[in-house]
Amino acid sequence: MNPPAFVANLRQQALTRSHIDWMLFLASVALMLFSIAFVYSASAYFADVKFGSPEKLFVLHTVRVVLSLMIILLFSRIDYHLIWKYSKSLLIFSLVCLVFVLLAGTTIKGAKRWIGYGPLSFQPSELAKFALVIHLARLLAEKQGYIKDFQRAFLPMLFWIVATAALIAKQPNFSTAGVIFILGVLLLFIGNANVLHIAGLFVLGLIGGGLYGISADYRMQRITDFTQQFSSMFDAENVRNVNYQLQQAILAFGNGGVMGMGPGQSRQRDWFLPESYGDFIFSIIGEEYGFIGVLAIIIAFALILWRGFITARRAPDDFGRFLAGGITITFALYAVINMGVTTGLLPTTGLPLPFISYGGTAILFSAAALGVLLNISAQSHKI
Repeated sequence: MNPPAFVANLRQQALTRSHIDWMLFLASVALMLFSIAFVYSASAYFADVKFGSPEKLFVLHTVRVVLSLMIILLFSRIDYHLIWKYSKSLLIFSLVCLVFVLLAGTTIKGAKRWIGYGPLSFQPSELAKFALVIHLARLLAEKQGYIKDFQRAFLPMLFWIVATAALIAKQPNFSTAGVIFILGVLLLFIGNANVLHIAGLFVLGLIGGGLYGISADYRMQRITDFTQQFSSMFDAENVRNVNYQLQQAILAFGNGGVMGMGPGQSRQRDWFLPESYGDFIFSIIGEEYGFIGVLAIIIAFALILWRGFITARRAPDDFGRFLAGGITITFALYAVINMGVTTGLLPTTGLPLPFISYGGTAILFSAAALGVLLNISAQSHKI
């Protein structure tokens, strides 16, 4: 299906609007650039032990950041309306990739989440979450005239949400599947879907997620461990439990205090904290840069959230509004959950901190999504 006829007029208007939201751009790019220093500090010891070079992961991450900056600039110049036509194909392709992962994907740490291996690996779930946002934004825009209709509007969108979340949960990747489900529910809400339908879906999701969560011993252990963390976190007889990462992360924050120990001076990264350059990099930032550094990161994400929602509110059409809202919510969910896990407010999961954590697929697709968000801002009313 081609975009609506008014898209041609919007494209013509876009030629006279070349501004982007510079606050959104600078906040996101600053996080990426500072992440180079964060990742180098957090990964140097591990890379030296495993690869014989402390710069190994630093170099790879730097290359990906540079590529990400190029991707941002590229997608910020591509009219976001062009995505409309290919949204369904992109989502179907991502689902095919998820099926392929289950059949022939690379198994790492007991989970099949990657196609390829090492620096050449590709994580389809990162593509799938943004593909789902794009297609849901299109469906919401198309169905606004009958958005409250269960059969014609709600069920088609429910199919894509459940299919995407179920394939990711099968890997198994419960945390990402759960976030994608929540993301879908929030998009339905901002898209004016029937509140009773959304509430029913949310309840069914809680029941299904709860049953899935207790279906494996390691997931059940994480839940149990989370509920007991405040009484046993520093129990010397239980120090090697599932909460070991959290214990070391909390110690890192404590070491950092207000001003931090200084760049490169982390103690926890070398001997104690696994994944210090990935999912738990926020704690290393807290240790080396202290409360001031943590606050700066939070302010940067708050700025991205604020400007993203302003972009959504001022988008020139429904598709742009729902797409901008979905991208912004995705960044916000990942950031809040990662920070919540690292500080012990949420059960341990494996979600990266957007724009900062070491990783290839996540930062590249986040950069593409940010570029799309910037293009929407460029076609919006003057901000």
